[in-house]
Amino acid sequence: MEPLYQTKMNCICCETIFTTSRVRPSFKKAVAIDSDFCGYYRAEANPEFYVVRVCPTCGFATTENGAQRLTERQRKNYLEQIGSRWTPYDYGGERDAAQAMKVYKLALLSAQAIEEKPRVIAGILHHIAWLYRYEGNQREELRFMRFALQAYIKVYEEEGSQLNNAKLMYIIGELNRRTGELSEAVKWFSRIVSDKRIMDEAMIRRSREQWQLIREQMEQGQPVSPAAATGETESPVQTTA
Repeated sequence: MEPLYQTKMNCICCETIFTTSRVRPSFKKAVAIDSDFCGYYRAEANPEFYVVRVCPTCGFATTENGAQRLTERQRKNYLEQIGSRWTPYDYGGERDAAQAMKVYKLALLSAQAIEEKPRVIAGILHHIAWLYRYEGNQREELRFMRFALQAYIKVYEEEGSQLNNAKLMYIIGELNRRTGELSEAVKWFSRIVSDKRIMDEAMIRRSREQWQLIREQMEQGQPVSPAAATGETESPVQTTA
């Protein structure tokens, strides 16, 4: 059985009907998963490469968590900012790592153009960081993890009461840890462990484990904030793709 199958999509921007590839469920089992939920898969097909759907006609790119319809203002903004410069191209077939990166960054631009919900943008940024992790490009991985962290914090501030707070808080803590902000990471993990209202045992256990890992990192003398140590500052998300 082939790992990929084709499914039809209806573009919410230009209403073109197009096909895109998905990975069959039987091929989606990860052989390893990082502490921030980045999965590793067998060579046949990486499901992360096929999350984004791209309209070949107008270039609008989104994920299943994105908007289900566009307002006229959103459509106009997208077409003016991106669609008017789009050269028709079909990403509906098999994708390699380079094509996966292109479609995720196109999804980021599309989301920014229509002012998508912060949680959708946060997810896209986090996935781009994973793609750089697969490549072994630590500098860009770190850069996009920081962008994702900023976006997840915005999600927590704006939508926290509507979501699984424990998992969101854990991701914020873990991205703080992975970007070297160990003190901030401890704050988020400790909140999960100490908040009696949180009943998610899996996230409580993970938070305890990462809290212990931070203690070990600090004992080894790892800098609390590499960004502060180098004086680096990041550009706004809109300039990254």
